[in-house]
Amino acid sequence: MSSNYNQNKKVSLSKFESMLKTNNVYFFDSTEFEGIIQYYLDVGRQSLAYKAIKLGLEQHPSSINLKLLNAELLIYEDKLDAADKILTELHAIEPNNEEIYVQKATIFSKSCEHQKAIDSLKIALVYTDDKADILAMIGTEYLYLDNFQNARENFAKCLEVDYEDYSSLYNVIYCFDMENQNVAAIEYLINFIEKDPFSEVAWHQLGRQYFILEDYNSALRAFDYAVIIDDSFVGALLEKAKTLEQLEQYRDAIENYLATLELEDPTAFAYYRIGECYHKLENKAFALKYFKKTVKEDPLLDKGWIALSNLYCEEKQFQKALYYINKALAIDESNTLYWRKYAEINLKLDFFEEVTRAFYACIDYGDENLDIFVGLADVLNFIGDFEDAKIILIKALRIFPKHAEVEYRLGCIYYILGEDDKGRKSLKNGLKSDFEYHVIFKELFPAVFDLDEVNKLITKYKKYS
Repeated sequence: MSSNYNQNKKVSLSKFESMLKTNNVYFFDSTEFEGIIQYYLDVGRQSLAYKAIKLGLEQHPSSINLKLLNAELLIYEDKLDAADKILTELHAIEPNNEEIYVQKATIFSKSCEHQKAIDSLKIALVYTDDKADILAMIGTEYLYLDNFQNARENFAKCLEVDYEDYSSLYNVIYCFDMENQNVAAIEYLINFIEKDPFSEVAWHQLGRQYFILEDYNSALRAFDYAVIIDDSFVGALLEKAKTLEQLEQYRDAIENYLATLELEDPTAFAYYRIGECYHKLENKAFALKYFKKTVKEDPLLDKGWIALSNLYCEEKQFQKALYYINKALAIDESNTLYWRKYAEINLKLDFFEEVTRAFYACIDYGDENLDIFVGLADVLNFIGDFEDAKIILIKALRIFPKHAEVEYRLGCIYYILGEDDKGRKSLKNGLKSDFEYHVIFKELFPAVFDLDEVNKLITKYKKYS
């Protein structure tokens, strides 16, 4: 039957396209036109779909289905008013046609009127024989409204209609996740598995929930069942490997990551995780091997480059570490993680100008964390560039007002530059904010803390601390 249908469809398409080329007019019944139009819509050839609709309506002007296809195409092209006009006319003729309400819902959804879309779909639900599709659409509209409970309930109803509708199962669990109801998700999945114990998807999702709750032994059992049911289930193998890492069973984790590489094309993620496992096993040669595979597979994965440079830093091979960070920066100069690592390595090498360059780059590329400003100010102070240190600390103070770390540093820099009034004000702010913190700065700026004026300030604010 299916073979005959496909053959007839091919004949109809061939006949239609021949007609367009020769300008001859052939007759098609309305069902043939519907198949032709639907085919062109499915393959994204809207212009030919329009021609088929036009000719179809000329030959069958009263066809409800052809008019519905016309409305569907108009909706696809965001000609919502024209589509709505057709649907209103069709509703007057055939008010029990579910497709009219479905298309009305699509118009409402595109207009961000999701509750109206839901109301329209609920009417379609009354007239349809295919309830699962409509329920899934209602669930999706509730997702747009962030109404996860109602979305979940509708997707769950889809599963009551079709127990193998895994798309709806994923959506049910997504809703539980968005509500942080992991325990409820586990209960739901256990009930689901009781009815369908060979659902690898359900076991996989159950493992994910246990993993989120850090119940790694239960997670491992769930992933084991998923893999037993389908030993080519890459997602379950990856999750199982991640769980084994959490349980510090690194060799078993490596085995599962390697299994995914045999089933699918290699991924940088798998290579990176294998490298991390070998690193935890203190097998640095193999860790290095897989970190290099990581950056070769995906040069944009910053974790790979950072892992490589960290490994060489651990071995005190700072020049090699710097080599890989420079390669990473050549690929993505705006990545502040690379600049941070560049600063760290150059600090080990006493290349202070390069350290300041790295910190400035971090700020230029939007990394305005306190540790960047403080690190830069400390290096500038160390090399005697007090004016630039002052500028950086003033900028930091605008972002972190009255922050003790900044106020103490800025106060000391002001005193070094002979701007005692400003220095006094900043030190007062620092002492008010965190009195005990002055002990650290006494070590960083001993000359400033030897000043009588500064010692009097400390004595004064000690009374209030």
